[in-house]
Amino acid sequence: ADAGADDSQRFDQSGAPGMSFQQEMLEKAKELFQLCDKEEKGFITKRDMQRLQNELPLTPEQLEDVFDNLDQDNNGYLTPLEFSMGLGKFIGVEVLSENEGFDTSVHEDTFVSGWDNDLSMLDDEDERRFCVMMQQHGVRELWARLRKDRPELLATFEKFLFKVSAHIQEVHLEKDSMEQEVRSLYEEMEHQIKTEKDRLLYQDSSRQIGKNVELQKELQIREHELEGIVGRQRQLERQLHELSYEQTETRIQNERLRHRNEDLLEQLEHTRHELQTTQFHLGHLQDEAQRERKRKDKDVLNVSKNMQKEKESLLRQLELLREINRKLRDERDAHEARKMTSPSKKPLLKKGSCCWTNFVEPCFNENK
Repeated sequence: ADAGADDSQRFDQSGAPGMSFQQEMLEKAKELFQLCDKEEKGFITKRDMQRLQNELPLTPEQLEDVFDNLDQDNNGYLTPLEFSMGLGKFIGVEVLSENEGFDTSVHEDTFVSGWDNDLSMLDDEDERRFCVMMQQHGVRELWARLRKDRPELLATFEKFLFKVSAHIQEVHLEKDSMEQEVRSLYEEMEHQIKTEKDRLLYQDSSRQIGKNVELQKELQIREHELEGIVGRQRQLERQLHELSYEQTETRIQNERLRHRNEDLLEQLEHTRHELQTTQFHLGHLQDEAQRERKRKDKDVLNVSKNMQKEKESLLRQLELLREINRKLRDERDAHEARKMTSPSKKPLLKKGSCCWTNFVEPCFNENK
């Protein structure tokens, strides 16, 4: 508690004139960071960021977006300095760095940790991860406990930590040296590959010349084939043009035939109408002719019947006349016989005799 009070007092005294708003912002950032880092790990994760739901009017998704915006290194955690500076940029307030006259060690002291100051100033990602690992394994708690309970051992512990840090730097330098050596080997290998490639290209130049000649001949052959193809294409284009012209003429002829067909259809319809009219009149005339024929047949039949009757009447008259003639001959013969036998002469037939009256008059009456 005394260390925290001393750190807060040191932070208040280090502030320059006109920095009160930044100090308030840093104090607020300190409070928010401590709310997230309840385990006092010295850093916060995206899951720890969700503890600000009751303090800030943000949804869990919005808090995750804020964390992603503050996590510029994309290492999955935020240190106090990253949190405060990122939060200042997020709300539009610039936090002065060490080069701008603001002591970053004082800023780190507000978060009750000189260890955090060393952690945030490390540039190498491997060292930063090593320090985070040391924090996760309780080194920070051990350092705080030694500072509080055994301050005489704190210097030895810090010296050990510095040696570890120096070893990390040596490893880092060795890694850079090895990378430089690998880069040199890579460049030398590229140079050797280029030299070997040039040698092979020089050795293959004669074969390439022969291949170029063959390719030139092949190219000429292909050009001749291309000319033939172009000629055939032009011929096909002419044929296509002629065919298109023929199709146009055929289309025009078809149009004319269509109009002619329409005219013929109209004439056919007119002729059909006239034919129907003629057939109607012909049927009427046929009916009239049939009726006239029936009437004539009837008249002929009547005439035939009358002629038959007249014929029969004439036959009866003829038969009657024959009978009369026979009787007259018989009477004449009888009269001649009587005349020969009788001395006196008597007239053969008198006017108004009974024979004429009985036979001739009925015949005339029947004819009438």
